[in-house]
Amino acid sequence: TYVNGAPFQPAVAVGLQLPDAYFDELRLDLLAKRDVMVSALSAAGFETFVPAGTYFVTADIRGLTDEDGYDFCRSLPERCGVVAVPTSVFYGDPSLGRSVIRFTFCKRLEVLEEAATRLKALA
Repeated sequence: TYVNGAPFQPAVAVGLQLPDAYFDELRLDLLAKRDVMVSALSAAGFETFVPAGTYFVTADIRGLTDEDGYDFCRSLPERCGVVAVPTSVFYGDPSLGRSVIRFTFCKRLEVLEEAATRLKALA
């Protein structure tokens, strides 16, 4: 693929025309959602790494289990109805990300609040 971002160019052009207030509101919305997810994960026993510029919260599972992140993520939906991604899949040497997983928070607030309730079952 020579220019893989070409389909996004019309959307970028529209975005560049939006007022700064749109992006200010988006930033505040994502910060609030991030804080909900970080609080939920911390309450469930995860060590979290608070992000500054993404919509993923990375968490270390060593406080909860000796499992690796891949196995933990595979069992998580059955255990509490929440999903996460093992970050080991992003490493050249997967053992380096063995205990680290990530959750997304670019969801509706009510979805995040439900996930927070479900994650408490892990504590």
